[in-house]
Amino acid sequence: MMKTVVMTGASAGIGLAIAERFARARWQVAILARGEARLQEAARQLEAYGVPVLAIPCDVADAKAVDAAADRVQAEFGGIDAWVNNAMSTVVAPAHEITAQEYQRVTATTYFSQIYGTLAALRVMKAQERRRGRGAIIQISSGLAFRAAPLQAAYCGAKAAVGGFTDSLRAELIAEGSPIRLSVVYLPGVNTPQPTWARNRTGHAQVIPDPLFDPRLCAEAAFSAVGSGEREIWVGRSTLMMALAQAIAPGFADRKAAGMKDAQQGAPMPPREGNLDTPAPGSARIDGPSRDRVIPTRHEFVTRSQVDLLKAGALAGLLLAGAVARGAMKRIGRHDRM
Repeated sequence: MMKTVVMTGASAGIGLAIAERFARARWQVAILARGEARLQEAARQLEAYGVPVLAIPCDVADAKAVDAAADRVQAEFGGIDAWVNNAMSTVVAPAHEITAQEYQRVTATTYFSQIYGTLAALRVMKAQERRRGRGAIIQISSGLAFRAAPLQAAYCGAKAAVGGFTDSLRAELIAEGSPIRLSVVYLPGVNTPQPTWARNRTGHAQVIPDPLFDPRLCAEAAFSAVGSGEREIWVGRSTLMMALAQAIAPGFADRKAAGMKDAQQGAPMPPREGNLDTPAPGSARIDGPSRDRVIPTRHEFVTRSQVDLLKAGALAGLLLAGAVARGAMKRIGRHDRM
């Protein structure tokens, strides 16, 4: 029996890259997105891998639509083995210039969509007798959930919320002995079409600062999460640096982030309404406009377990250094008294 994955935000960028990775691994793929024309184009690309593909037009900010999509996948593919919540939107503007309605929409597509997708997946997975109630749910988050950046307040706030929801739910699943696994994948700056589609009222084109990574690296990390069940995966060196800087020296991280305001602004351009309320025009493509700056690695990601080992090693080193220093001071004190 072929395994089935459901992907949200799958008609372009990271979502399409992840769907492609599962198709290459011979999974049945169900893809969800708002824009039907681009979604059908993405489906044709995935069908080239010789696997069944189900394209479902769906606004993932609509809980009923997400539930209906899950029911259709269950009916046509026989169940769900993995569900990847990837859909997002943003408004690139100073925080005080983003309207209440825009905050609500970004939160709906970037945070509430992950709740709706997770709840729909849980409902189906818990009822799957042939799969013994098993499954994997993957939340696609961002390094900006650790260390927020200027001009991205709505998006950063929504991504930060994803971790709290997922940690709470994970504890509940552990308490009930459920075999369903939850993972959060934290992403770095990635070369996708999103900067050319997002609502932007800064007066400048959005630039994703270096280091800039390939969407296919994110796909490898998400695919790995389904297989390993790791609670967190941090993709790219910049994600690791942001998390550590925020944890160790948040004031320093604030000052570094302040410099990102200018670094994110490119050539002058008029305000753009973008894809916040309706899909932006464009083809089903994975890569964005900055392929010349992309770091080509497909393996630069670490798990939370590996990070915890690094932290434990660093702490042990500090404790050892402290013990050595205290011993040296005692010896110096004894020498001075002679």
